[in-house]
Amino acid sequence: MTDVLEGFESTTFEFDGKTRQVLRSGSGPAVIVIAEMPGITPGVLGFARRVVDLGCTAVLPSLFGTPGRAISPGYALQSIGPACVSREFTTLALKKTSPVTSWLLALSRQEHDRCGGPGVGVVGMCFTGGFALGMMVDDAVIAPVLSQPSLPFHMGKARAADVGVSEPDLARVKQRCEADPDLCLIGLRFTGDKLSPRARFATLERELGDSFVGVEIDSSPGNPYGHPSTAHSVLTEHLVDEPGQPTHDALQQVLELFRRKLLGAPAAEGSST
Repeated sequence: MTDVLEGFESTTFEFDGKTRQVLRSGSGPAVIVIAEMPGITPGVLGFARRVVDLGCTAVLPSLFGTPGRAISPGYALQSIGPACVSREFTTLALKKTSPVTSWLLALSRQEHDRCGGPGVGVVGMCFTGGFALGMMVDDAVIAPVLSQPSLPFHMGKARAADVGVSEPDLARVKQRCEADPDLCLIGLRFTGDKLSPRARFATLERELGDSFVGVEIDSSPGNPYGHPSTAHSVLTEHLVDEPGQPTHDALQQVLELFRRKLLGAPAAEGSST
């Protein structure tokens, strides 16, 4: 586990009575990488290292699990149980922003002050996917990414279409998008992912218009890329990081967003972000 965490400094951050471990690596503008279930796995750390190689600071708050521990079915169950009953995470309620978002916003403000740059990037994944949307209420969040957003849990049509934020927070995000046509929110999902339903992206398309860029990767039976029908984690566990692979292209699109918005690089030719 020591080798897996090599290059990451472990610190803590406290806000509103909650203290959590935070891993940090790199230099340059901050990107808050909010891990999927069951926690900060080697796959999540691998994505964070790509952020560091780009020239940004990867900041990984540990909301659940053990940093560096490899994913397994038993470990996932061990992590998701406490999270589902925690008041910090909104798993079933409609049109409600998870309370942990306030803590994450405070962390992002600290990291923006620490790291400088024009703003902050945020990546939420799976259980935490929608947190990046909730954090867009802050003007400093200028490069947000929702990877397979899975809350609230898909139970009925209303929850499938819900994007996991309150109406006032969504209105604030819409206001920012209308005021800044260059603000872009990237969403990633596999087409067959029942944990992150298509209806959720349809809501974001309707509410945010061209400010939302939905990237949907074919995982239908017999798809030409060999993605299993259970494919879920676009940037980590189900990433095939090879040219010509759609998950590779999705990763590059996310990195291009950070490069352009946080590092001031010109947009790559043909880029939709």
